[in-house]
Amino acid sequence: MEELEKQIAEPGFWNDPQNTQKILQTRKRLDEKLKTDEALVRDQSDMEVLFELAGEGEQVEKEIASQFDKLKEHVLRIETQTLLSGENDRSGAILAIHAGAGGTEACDWAEMLLRMYLRWAERRGFTAELVEFTEGEETGFKSATVTITGEYAYGLLQSETGVHRLVRLSPYDANKKRHTSFASVFVIPEIDEEIDVEIREEDLRIDTFRSGGAGGQHVNTTDSAVRITHIPTGIVAQCQNERSQHKNRSVALKILKARIYEHELEKKQKESRKVEDAKMGIEFGSQIRNYVLHPYRMVKDVRTKVEIGDTDRVLDGDIDPFIRACLLSRRSESAAAKN
Repeated sequence: MEELEKQIAEPGFWNDPQNTQKILQTRKRLDEKLKTDEALVRDQSDMEVLFELAGEGEQVEKEIASQFDKLKEHVLRIETQTLLSGENDRSGAILAIHAGAGGTEACDWAEMLLRMYLRWAERRGFTAELVEFTEGEETGFKSATVTITGEYAYGLLQSETGVHRLVRLSPYDANKKRHTSFASVFVIPEIDEEIDVEIREEDLRIDTFRSGGAGGQHVNTTDSAVRITHIPTGIVAQCQNERSQHKNRSVALKILKARIYEHELEKKQKESRKVEDAKMGIEFGSQIRNYVLHPYRMVKDVRTKVEIGDTDRVLDGDIDPFIRACLLSRRSESAAAKN
């Protein structure tokens, strides 16, 4: 840390913006680690003091239980972070949700998933922005794309890629029958600005259209929404969240670059099994996680077998137990492959 501070104090430090940004980001990461260590030591010290007071009343016992839960959550978060070592794990994430089989039910389910991830991002202190959406005919979304900005957002969310299945009594069925709905989730990393993704202008088709859905009086009054198609690959990105067509174009191009980068990585790394598993049909038998609200209440991850009975908690954004289990499983698989 002292060495970094010396570099920052040098007269010509600000002359190289690219190097400046790298050093400042490194200092920020180290500073956050120091603060995390200090907070952990402080929590542990508080716990020791409370144990010394144990037996002095019900209020102290409640405080011990509360402090223990806080300390446990803190340790689990740190442990989860140690599982993230992939090339893009530190990056922000671009998350896309698509409604699958199930019509209106599936569109409503897609919106429920969107809320779950937005609440998760909020819990984590990340910034989430809805940049593209296609409304369902009656309710919810047919598709939506969200950028989630924050360190390790991609590393944490990448295991959410796949099909998510919901079973419940339909609020849209007058006979109150049980319905099964599907939605797919795809997560790719936001690419670093230093990574050069070559995109030729002549390879792009840029279309503008009027925004739909929420957005106030400005919506549907100008062709501000932008859709960009990369002709050689057929990859499409669009943004309709900003009032300015220029801003929407900039965001759409950023998402397009990330998707092309991910596409090229998949080709180079030949991760065919993982890619094909993630892109299976959005229908029965291809899900990674089941959310059952009737006849019983349970969320179960098909891959790790982790089960949580408090479905409301999960749908309110508490998905960290599933994320952590997937990361632990990935580490075990990696260790087994090396051996």
